[in-house]
Amino acid sequence: MNKRFLVVAAGACSIGLTLTACGSSGGASGGEAVTLKLVAADYGDKASNSSAAYWNDVAQRFTAANPKIKVDVQVINWNDIDTQVKTMIQSGNVPDVLQTGGYADKVADDLLYRADEVLSEKTRANLIDSFAKAGEVGGTQYGIPFVSSARAFFYNKAVFAQAGITEAPKSWDDLKAAAEQIKAKVPGVTPYALPLGPEEAQGESLIWELGNGGGIADAKGTYTLNSQANVDAFSWLKSNLVDPGLTYANPATTDRKTAFADFAAGKAAMLNGHPSLIQMSKDGKVDYGVAPIPGKTGALKSTLGVADWMMAFKDNGHKDQVRTFLDFAYSKENTLKFDELYNLMPVTEDTLQEMTGSGKHQDLEPFFALLPNAAFYPLGNTTWDAVSAEIKKSGGTAVTDPAKVLGELQKKAEAAVSNQ
Repeated sequence: MNKRFLVVAAGACSIGLTLTACGSSGGASGGEAVTLKLVAADYGDKASNSSAAYWNDVAQRFTAANPKIKVDVQVINWNDIDTQVKTMIQSGNVPDVLQTGGYADKVADDLLYRADEVLSEKTRANLIDSFAKAGEVGGTQYGIPFVSSARAFFYNKAVFAQAGITEAPKSWDDLKAAAEQIKAKVPGVTPYALPLGPEEAQGESLIWELGNGGGIADAKGTYTLNSQANVDAFSWLKSNLVDPGLTYANPATTDRKTAFADFAAGKAAMLNGHPSLIQMSKDGKVDYGVAPIPGKTGALKSTLGVADWMMAFKDNGHKDQVRTFLDFAYSKENTLKFDELYNLMPVTEDTLQEMTGSGKHQDLEPFFALLPNAAFYPLGNTTWDAVSAEIKKSGGTAVTDPAKVLGELQKKAEAAVSNQ
């Protein structure tokens, strides 16, 4: 989840912290002193709210409780973290703990501890199950979810009232009917903002594919980009929203940033959004509603989930000390503070319960309800980064020729798998 969504988002936003280790690899409570190197992504948008302050506070409190384990914190902005971490690994300056946006490439290079090696059973049991499973490669968890975001359906209540629409659409046919009423009765407003541009074509595409029982890959991880369900979803979009002029003239060149800005300015009536759109809508004085995402035959019980990840490297051999640190970092006190600081969604059961029961986060309640059943990109597939890049480049053009475009993407995905 990075600026992608709040990014989130995320989105969701991703963090990178480097933990550098010195000294012996003895246990957390005995042996020589050890310094862990933590590298994390920065979720702040300015120096005054940099994630460095959060992590330095966690590190200081942790060392006070565990005097023989110090934590060297390095926080890097989202634009640079992947490149800098790659350089660290190549130069042998490997972090002990890293918090960023993805993990599968590091699993492919056999760099990481398994989650069960660096998290206590109690901490692992506290992870929201759908997010923990999203951290698996080949059935084994390596990626540890850190923060999350989800998607829900946003609509402009004032525009709905002006168009005579009394409730949020539940099905695609409901959405089409609402869009037609808005076009007829509220000129100048884009009925449905469909962002299939390169910023996040893979996200909006997957949401619509899920709505028709499709998706990017099957349960075994095999890519299914040109499945009949996916082709039919894009065919529906083409015939029912794009061709009738109920969305942008060219969705394939329209980014999420534009769609969010239009909604927050009252220029778009409906779209799929993540929690960062809440504050944008409030700032724009938009009277908005949030509902489950419409599917082909009814409202979806799941949604697109996005997560940023924590992972632990084997190179320095500080497994026991890393486990002690991560158990501390994943305590409710710390996870709640970070989630509230950056308006992110929890990945742990106790923090989810705290945030849903406090009464302080009513705007997020629709997202909380969807989190446990979130669906994810095939994050555990080591070719996903390459395939995602191809979807970003051309996936949005599937609304012009669904079978052809999705077929070409499927061939590229299969080539990426065979070449790995």
